[in-house]
Amino acid sequence: MDRAGKEKVVEELGQIFESSGVVVVAHYAGLTVADMQDFRKRMRDAGGSVRVAKNRLAKIALKDSDCAGMADLLSGMTVLAYSEDPVCAAKVVDSYARKNRKLVVVGGAISGRVLDAAAVKAVAAMPSREELLASLVGCIIAPASNVAGAVGAPASNIASILETIEEKAAA
Repeated sequence: MDRAGKEKVVEELGQIFESSGVVVVAHYAGLTVADMQDFRKRMRDAGGSVRVAKNRLAKIALKDSDCAGMADLLSGMTVLAYSEDPVCAAKVVDSYARKNRKLVVVGGAISGRVLDAAAVKAVAAMPSREELLASLVGCIIAPASNVAGAVGAPASNIASILETIEEKAAA
C-alpha cells in the first residue's frame, strides 16, 4: 500500500473512532473466511460495521482522538466492530464470541472511555436503543390504555349485568 492509501485508511479510521457510539476490539486469529463473512453479515444486519486494519495505522488514527488509550488494545490480529448505537456492536460481538470461541473480545471504547473485555460484556447486556424506545413508548401508552379501560368498564359492567338478568328471566 502506498503512502496515499495509508493516509486514506488513517483518515477513515479516525472517522470511525470519532463518529461511532461504540468501538469494540477483538482478536480473530483462527476464524475462517466463512466465519468472518458470517460475523460481518450479523453486524451489518444489526446496524454496525466491521473493519480490519493494520494496528500501526489504527494507532496513528487514535493519536488525536478521545479514546487514544485504546491503542494499548491493538496488538495481534485485531478486528474493529463499531456502530452508532452504543450497544449494538457490543451485543453482536459478545453473542458471536460466545458462539465461536476463536473471536476473543479484548476491549473497546464508548464515548471516549476505554473499556476492558468485562466492560464490553456489561455494555452488551444493556438494552439497545430500539428496546429502550419500545419500553418508553409502552410506559407512555399504558396510562392512556388504563384510562380507556376504566372509561369503558362501567358500560361493559352494565351490559354484563343486563345479560345476566335477561338469562335469569328467560330461565
